[in-house]
Amino acid sequence: MTLEEIHRQQPMPAGHDWMQGAGTALHELLVSAQRRGCLTAGVYESAKLMNVDPDNVAFCVLAADQEDEGDIALQIHFTLIQAFCCENDIDIVRVNDVAKLAAIVGPSEESGEPRDLHCILITNPNEEGWKDPALEKLNLFCEESRNVNDWVPTITLPE
Repeated sequence: MTLEEIHRQQPMPAGHDWMQGAGTALHELLVSAQRRGCLTAGVYESAKLMNVDPDNVAFCVLAADQEDEGDIALQIHFTLIQAFCCENDIDIVRVNDVAKLAAIVGPSEESGEPRDLHCILITNPNEEGWKDPALEKLNLFCEESRNVNDWVPTITLPE
């Protein structure tokens, strides 16, 4: 089935509804990935994983609050991660609320300490045939965003 056929079957929601759907899909994907052990959090940890096994990365989330926008080092990391994701055909989105992300993902399982959530990678699990409907929705959302020249769309997480 081609993308055009999919679009004829299901018209794309407009504006706010489509963005809200993407936020809900991201929430579902993060919960599912964490449950399956397919979530890597942290700029440094994500960079290591992408360097070692980029083919295993299925999706990337970059998160920054308003006060993080002035952090030049973080913005340089984001630029490098975005370039790497584009080069390796990894879909990527931005989130502007690290606190909501922390509420979904929670603290580090090993230490219980808050973790760096500025970059989160979703990796492919070892299970064959794992298809997450939320990941498929987000992939379609990213593709539609690229069609209107929004290469790293921003998603708002649901309350």
